[in-house]
Amino acid sequence: MSDAPFPEHTLFITGPTYVRPEVRAAGAWPEYGHRDSENAKRFGPIFADLATIAALPEDYRTILFLGSGSTAMEAAVRSLVADGETVLHVSMGAFGDLWHKISLENGKKAAMLAVEPGRTATVAALEAAMDAHRPAVVAVTHNETSTGVTSDVVALCRAAKARGALAVVDGVSIFGGAPSGIAGSGCDMYCTATQKSLGLNAGFGIGFVSPAAVDKARHVTARGHASDILAHLGRAAKFQTQSTPNVALGNQMWLQLEYIVKEEGVEARFARHAAMRDQALAFVKALPGYAPFAEEGYRSPTVTTVVVPEGMTFADLKAVKEAMRARGYLFDPGYAKLNEDFEAEGKRPIFRIGHMGDITPAMLEGYLRALGETLAG
Repeated sequence: MSDAPFPEHTLFITGPTYVRPEVRAAGAWPEYGHRDSENAKRFGPIFADLATIAALPEDYRTILFLGSGSTAMEAAVRSLVADGETVLHVSMGAFGDLWHKISLENGKKAAMLAVEPGRTATVAALEAAMDAHRPAVVAVTHNETSTGVTSDVVALCRAAKARGALAVVDGVSIFGGAPSGIAGSGCDMYCTATQKSLGLNAGFGIGFVSPAAVDKARHVTARGHASDILAHLGRAAKFQTQSTPNVALGNQMWLQLEYIVKEEGVEARFARHAAMRDQALAFVKALPGYAPFAEEGYRSPTVTTVVVPEGMTFADLKAVKEAMRARGYLFDPGYAKLNEDFEAEGKRPIFRIGHMGDITPAMLEGYLRALGETLAG
């Protein structure tokens, strides 16, 4: 147990996520100068390991943004959508909606293809929306954290590019837990972050950008400062960030990514996440009155969503959260706005089981046992 003045809970929420003790401890390693040769000892391997996890094509570039996944998503909009162009957002839930909102707040002409919560976007629907809106850029969610749905990001990006648009992807809650699909999809910018399936603290947004994205950015004005992918590329070539990073997180990231690539192994990590999805789904199906929420065949390997029985409310789920807290776990009662909307429409709320990052099947088994007892009690 930690000797910190705060309680220790194992997080089964969708982010931040559980951080291994070894990774926590690396945060106390010596600080260093981010323009000094010591920086490259950390960030040289970090850039290489991120490329390995992403199965990144050789001509793509990696950028570390100071911030979160939303920072990278905003950079995609600011750097790749020119004045007068339309960006089409394919939204399967709250975080697809958020990206659309980010575009509007940056003064972009933004359209949206909204999919029913719990369902995935189809190529046919995307093609119809593209024919209607003629977008220059299409923004796709790889893994919708609010609903637990994973899209066929390869098929959607290919469809977008076949109609002449750039394709950008929000992979925040799945990168490090499943294949990115970057090489197969040809997406032009894949956005993710440290605090989800990579099993790290928040602090960096991550962007993988194609040669076409770099070329497009040269023709876009008002890209901002921290959101300008071109401004980052010179520093990235030296394994640096645009401005001063969280150096403690740099130490932790070096340790964790080396562990993922060289100890656990990338394919083994992906297989572990898929096994935990199946483990969580088996638990849900065995609970009387409960059911999986996400569309079959598109259920996330990092977060499982669960429909509660008739008569159970969002307030009841918040009470479950406190009961699980007393047992040493942080339970996720579901995305608040989504559940509030569901209840207003007379629908049953959903809760989430986060099983991403360094959560193991044994840890998940213990959590599910405690959750089952709490729900039954």
